[in-house]
Amino acid sequence: MTHEHPVPDARRLRPLVIPLIMLVLVAIACAPPPDTAAVSVEPSETENPVQPGPPPPELPKVVLSDGFEITLELAMTPEELAQGLMFRPQLPDNRGMLLVFNEERYPSIWMMNTLVALDLVYLDSTGTVVDIITGAQPCPGEPCPRFTPKHPTKAVLEIPAGTATRHEIAEGATLDFARVPEFPSSD
Repeated sequence: MTHEHPVPDARRLRPLVIPLIMLVLVAIACAPPPDTAAVSVEPSETENPVQPGPPPPELPKVVLSDGFEITLELAMTPEELAQGLMFRPQLPDNRGMLLVFNEERYPSIWMMNTLVALDLVYLDSTGTVVDIITGAQPCPGEPCPRFTPKHPTKAVLEIPAGTATRHEIAEGATLDFARVPEFPSSD
């Protein structure tokens, strides 16, 4: 016995085609979008113009007597003063740190855990150089030498070793600081 499958009459299927197409289109429209992380579409400048933000704030700096500028990090809190430039693998020639104390004193600077050689420029409250230690070497462990100035100091400028000699920083010179809160003082 043979079973025959009747071939549907095309006229009977025609009313089902349009609803079936509509169902497929709705399913496509409701599907989640494809992963767009791999595709980057840049809007044109007229669609979404880029608005520049405010310029970054200017960093503190010191201008040496020969005009050379050093961008500064500031150490002013007890934690920052204790940390200083420890664990830095390098210090570019135009960078340094200014340690600023609450009052003039005889700070004892050591090079424990400091990885680069430094020049230490001791300054009074007016920004005048009162002492200089050149080429203070890194100290991997105790005992480490302590570097104490000859005169009371309000701040210490830590710069890469050789900078003080190269730019002729000398005792008695007044350095020009910009954007350093409350230093030098105007008294």
